[in-house]
Amino acid sequence: MRYEAGQEAPYTVTFLEMTERPDYPRPPAPVGAPVALMKAENPPVRYFLDLYRGVGEAYEWMDRVEQRREEVAEYVGDPNVHLYTLMRDGWPAGFFQLDFREAGVCDLAYFGLMPEVVGQGLGGWLLKTAIHAGWDGPGVARMTVNTCTLDHPRALQMYQKMGFVPYDQREATRILSAPRDIP
Repeated sequence: MRYEAGQEAPYTVTFLEMTERPDYPRPPAPVGAPVALMKAENPPVRYFLDLYRGVGEAYEWMDRVEQRREEVAEYVGDPNVHLYTLMRDGWPAGFFQLDFREAGVCDLAYFGLMPEVVGQGLGGWLLKTAIHAGWDGPGVARMTVNTCTLDHPRALQMYQKMGFVPYDQREATRILSAPRDIP
């Protein structure tokens, strides 16, 4: 169904988990333009929000933008929250964030590619890399992630393909910032 900017739209959030380290190996670096994955040390809020907006703008990611800056700074600055940036041709092409604040759990809090590189074969590589990095955390026995029907249309399928299994769903609504079709 088509919704216009400013309209309230329904969406479904799916919560997924993985309770065993995946049996697939760490992926080799993708071919093509050189890539680098960099872990940010003490990233400024502005840097995190730039990545968050760059990836999430098309998917209505607004929660962190709407939060008080102090709350975002506390989250981003927590030593148990790790931010990784995918660099390609010298600029950020995507990112993921791993949240280890709950004992024994790694939450893949954020994951995505910039619009300019979607469809270039980097998503599967980055997701497998994020999953292995999550399982490398101390004492991790469970990895979680959530996605929703506002995210990329293949997000849920990709998480399941990588080994995540749905364990809960919730319905929600959001006022859209741009027009879009929602299944």
